[in-house]
Amino acid sequence: MVRQRKRRLMGEINVVPYIDVMLVLLIIFMITAPLLTQGIEVDLPKAAAEALDPDLTSDNEPLILSVDAAGQLYLNVGDDEESPQTEQTILSLARAVIRRQPATPVLVKADQAVDYGRVVLAMVLLQQAGAAKVGFLTDPAELDAARAVIAEES
Repeated sequence: MVRQRKRRLMGEINVVPYIDVMLVLLIIFMITAPLLTQGIEVDLPKAAAEALDPDLTSDNEPLILSVDAAGQLYLNVGDDEESPQTEQTILSLARAVIRRQPATPVLVKADQAVDYGRVVLAMVLLQQAGAAKVGFLTDPAELDAARAVIAEES
């Protein structure tokens, strides 16, 4: 009769596979993190405006048309968000986004040094694409400073 050898149970957990997975995830996050930031440099004007309703922006990411100080137009959708786009390209991309998701908030992010005509052109392009409402992105200003400006104008 052959005696069976009893195996001794091992009470340790092998953590090497977990470390491998953690290192792979770390590399993935290090590569993708810089790609998540939008890099168009725009010096936004300051305004004492109320923030957007979070219920409106929670479902859909807003469509943002940026106008830099040189008057070049950028849209936050498409293959290359970092390079300026033509008016026709912006019109077709914005039209596709608005047609696919009509509830998408549409915003203009314009540098305060840009010519007002370029901002109006950006708004017209978005309206031609089908946007019912177009909002503006601004930096928050102090409420007292805004009141002082209004008082000076009066």
